Amino acid sequence: MSNVGQKLASFGCRLGIATMVAAIAVTATQAEEAFPNKPIHIIVPYAAGGAVDIVTRLVGQKMAERLKQPVIVDNRPGAGTNIGMAAAAKSEPDGYTLLTASNSLAANGALYKNMNFNPAKDLIPIGKIGYAPLVVVVPQSSPFKTLPEMISFGRANPDRLNYASAGNGSSGHLASELLKGEGKFGALHVPYKGGAPAITDLLGDRISFMSINPLEVISHIKAGKMRALAVMDKQTTALLPSVPTVGSLHLAGSEATVWWGLIGPKGIPADVVAKLNAALDQSLNDPAVEKKLAELGAVATPGSASDFGKFVSAETVKWTEVIRRADIRVD
Repeated sequence: MSNVGQKLASFGCRLGIATMVAAIAVTATQAEEAFPNKPIHIIVPYAAGGAVDIVTRLVGQKMAERLKQPVIVDNRPGAGTNIGMAAAAKSEPDGYTLLTASNSLAANGALYKNMNFNPAKDLIPIGKIGYAPLVVVVPQSSPFKTLPEMISFGRANPDRLNYASAGNGSSGHLASELLKGEGKFGALHVPYKGGAPAITDLLGDRISFMSINPLEVISHIKAGKMRALAVMDKQTTALLPSVPTVGSLHLAGSEATVWWGLIGPKGIPADVVAKLNAALDQSLNDPAVEKKLAELGAVATPGSASDFGKFVSAETVKWTEVIRRADIRVD
């Protein structure tokens, strides 16, 4: 080949490589801009039919309308939500696998000693969905008409009160321990395998009190079988507007809620997080979604991914302290 031919061949080769590189860059950019271009899966670390599942399906449906892609709910219950959280933490960080997190995201790091992932390091926030305040309830036959009455009795008789929960490390368990610490009174924890049997024993006057999501007991309260003593939040709940808040009873440090938010594996591109957060916020601002959440006793709390991250960090510090002070162990 002549010298001129060699130069032309070399130039052609370089031109071909440059064209290929440019094509790959354009394709990558288009793919990035096209997010999402396939279904998004949201892992729910609880069984179908529960509050977290209902909230996820409600929000997921609206997000699907805005993202123009199906949002598929994937229920993976077990191990105190660790099975679902581990699956999310180990998934591809492309924004197509998310998880609806709840209180366990902030508590499990202190409750479980042998986790195969780190909630604080392996998962990142997408956005908060909302929360529902817990309420302190007693059976209708209880002698306590107010929370201060019950606390005063518990201070004078630290071995006479007991409280139920859906299990060790559950939101009701931690909330009741928080209340005990703030109110400086004694009460024995009686863990159950789920909320239903605990409620049954409370109604049977075998349990002194519970800290629980009002949605689970509102029918009993309205039927006059149970009495709500306080809402564990800064503001009252629409389900029980006449029940005082712990703050109004000078127990603001015992505020406790159940909350939900979307998270994903560490490494999701920032622009993808932004798109998901925007779709979530738009969904939460939908009047139909706000109405349905209100019916569940919940409050929608749209906000940035950063805001949700700060909230989770604060909750982690709060519940880790409660867990260590009460020496709560799960495994």
